[in-house]
Amino acid sequence: QVQLVESGGGLVQAGGSLRLSCTVSGSSFSFRFNTMGWYRQAPGKQRELVATITTGGAPNYADSVKGRFTISRDNAKNGVYLQMNSLKPEDTAVYYCGMSASYWGQGTQVTVSS
Repeated sequence: QVQLVESGGGLVQAGGSLRLSCTVSGSSFSFRFNTMGWYRQAPGKQRELVATITTGGAPNYADSVKGRFTISRDNAKNGVYLQMNSLKPEDTAVYYCGMSASYWGQGTQVTVSS
């Protein structure tokens, strides 16, 4: 059974930074062969893509976070990370780690105060 565990959320002032981490475990998968992504869901809104990173390390970002967020992965640690800089109140949401858009973590809350 695949498990994804996020950490690193919290409360930060606008303009601040946070780094989210996600660790994947399980006996029936190979982390390095899966595209990983970060998604977020704000209250009353649908879940949306924030960033993805391919098996080869190529990133892709939503327009709303380009230039502010950086996604990375460490295949040796089965980890994927999201460095978030210049945070805005509209970044407030529950952030989810996803593997091939099929497996999900429980989410971590990010709150940006103005």
